Amino acid sequence: MALVTLAEVLQPALRDGYAVAGLVTLGWEDMRAFVQAAEAENCPVILQAGPGCRAHTPLPVLGKMFRHLAEGASVPVVAHLDHGYTYDECSEALDSGFTSLMFDGSRKPLADNISETKQIADMAHSAGISCEGEIGFVGYSNGEKSAGTDPLEAARFATETGVDAMAISVGNVHLQENKEGGLDEARIAEIQALTSVPLVIHGGSGVPVEQRARLARETHICKFNIGTELRMAFGAALRGAVAADPERFDRVAILKDVEAPMVAATRRVLSAMKG
Repeated sequence: MALVTLAEVLQPALRDGYAVAGLVTLGWEDMRAFVQAAEAENCPVILQAGPGCRAHTPLPVLGKMFRHLAEGASVPVVAHLDHGYTYDECSEALDSGFTSLMFDGSRKPLADNISETKQIADMAHSAGISCEGEIGFVGYSNGEKSAGTDPLEAARFATETGVDAMAISVGNVHLQENKEGGLDEARIAEIQALTSVPLVIHGGSGVPVEQRARLARETHICKFNIGTELRMAFGAALRGAVAADPERFDRVAILKDVEAPMVAATRRVLSAMKG
């Protein structure tokens, strides 16, 4: 269909009561499967290049890959920088053809986070693309912890930065391999009572699927980032493909067998958010 901005897919989601998946990519095989799944479900998709992906593949290459997939897709596709930590990194993503920049200043003092995020948002908007910011550091499973997002700080952040989407910390954590947690719905309600900006949940893999679906329908949460859940599916499919024929060594043939399981796993993720 077309390469689109983050705002172009999140504003309809906010209006109509559903969420769009931000899918964390690591390479060509998974990003291609993500687009195929979105086409099968007839829904938009956000392809995300996070720090791990960027350490493996340069931003200019990722931009071309995302744009190539988007230009041939029958559904809207967003090319999104996930967890950009510097102005230069965000600027490079913009120059590489990305249509959405996520600047993560959540570890910084509030005033610094606001001023630096606003700088990125202004740069993005001047170029006709979108910006996502994060207020209230989102922690990591078995790693850094989070005190959660303060609703008053979130309202100030949204107003002063002008971001198109706001990532919040409400019980979600990155890299969670199970779904035994859950989100703090009272805190979500407090935050959305003070701002109308679309809300984003990082670490969506750890959120029970039922809660994802319900919050997509009933709240301002318009984007769930999903990484770990689909990386686990990829790993399981890859192990199965290798084990199926121990004599096989051609990686293209092996990776071809991973595609169908990845499309199926991704369709399950997407279908739960469609409302």
